[in-house]
Amino acid sequence: MLFTELNLIQPILRAIEEEGYTTPTPIQQQAIPHVLKGTDVLGCAQTGTGKTAAFSIPILQQLANKEFHGKRKIRSLILTPTRELAIQIGESLAAYGRHLKIKHTVIFGGVNQNPQVNSLQAGVDILVATPGRLLDLMTQGYISLSDLEIFVLDEADRMLDMGFIHDVHKVIRALPEERQNLFFSATMAPEILKLAGTILQDPIRVEVTPVSSTAEIIGQTLYFLDKHNKPNLLFDVLKEQTAQSVLVFTRTKHGADRVAKYLTKNGVKSDAIHGNKSQNHRQRALNNFKDKTIRVLVATDIAARGIDVEEMELVINYELPNIPETYVHRIGRTGRAGNSGNAISFCDFEEKAYLKDIEKLIHQEIEVIDNHPYPMEVFEIIKKERPARPPRNDRNASQKKPKPTVDQKVGAAKKKGKKTWFGKKDRY
Repeated sequence: MLFTELNLIQPILRAIEEEGYTTPTPIQQQAIPHVLKGTDVLGCAQTGTGKTAAFSIPILQQLANKEFHGKRKIRSLILTPTRELAIQIGESLAAYGRHLKIKHTVIFGGVNQNPQVNSLQAGVDILVATPGRLLDLMTQGYISLSDLEIFVLDEADRMLDMGFIHDVHKVIRALPEERQNLFFSATMAPEILKLAGTILQDPIRVEVTPVSSTAEIIGQTLYFLDKHNKPNLLFDVLKEQTAQSVLVFTRTKHGADRVAKYLTKNGVKSDAIHGNKSQNHRQRALNNFKDKTIRVLVATDIAARGIDVEEMELVINYELPNIPETYVHRIGRTGRAGNSGNAISFCDFEEKAYLKDIEKLIHQEIEVIDNHPYPMEVFEIIKKERPARPPRNDRNASQKKPKPTVDQKVGAAKKKGKKTWFGKKDRY
């Protein structure tokens, strides 16, 4: 199927062609016709499957086909969990809507609100927002959703993970009853389906690429090593690899900072992004990564949501995630749009349980690289597997020294020429 077969208007087809696309992805093939009809859609799709275009293209067309008079009002709201993802959606709307008279703006926290307020007051058709800043500006009276026609909840599973569920319900209560709803999530756990049930009306379900199967098209290798050797191996791998864009994942914010600092110190251009970084720093780091000013971007899982870099060649799991689905999301950053991709993982002794869960999910064993300078040491394994120590009162009971008697204490004192009172009148 081609985009020309999806009944899209000429200005959008022209923009798609200028972006270099001719064939829609499976999620786009399934979702776009239903969205154009005004049907509610429940979409199960991971980041990297083309879901942003699956809802942004038909929304642009629907709004372009309806005339508006007077000041522009918010007719579509796209709610997303992170700043990076909001910015990415804004870029997609700008690309596909470049030949349309549709205005959009993106709002998120962590930056001064004045430019965002000015843009809203000038009038917009499509608003892309994160929950916190949206509710804040609604409370201040800068945003009204009473004219909304299309509501999109993107990355619903991540919304729940980040604790935004109450904010999402507050936003939904502010929406008009009559509207079209589009709901996208990478997973369909019971709590996700429950949330979808409060939003959607007789939805069409579209689902592509089960989470475990995305790993099949990506080359995966694994190194077993001790934790303290991970920085050295990372440096060696980067030296051997020719990849110009490398995304490195850590589990913690402090870990991301440490890795980026180590690489920079050793001459590898890198930066870190996570929740403790300012929005300006995160966006600057992401832009530098996209234009290859820096080679390595070190990220936590939440901060990495929304990173969409074409021709991403390599993903490195510096630390394995404790949730197996997260592993698939991580490595799914590479191998997109038909390009080849590779993922390298480091596994220390404490992460072996995580690895077992990951391999169970993806239904395959990851190839282990045995011949490397930092193999997992035997004594480390023995140390980790040794039995627990016995209770203190039972341990080494036979080796305990008996307490000295009073006579022994007196004798010791006399040798040192000291007079010592030991609680008896005739003892000095």
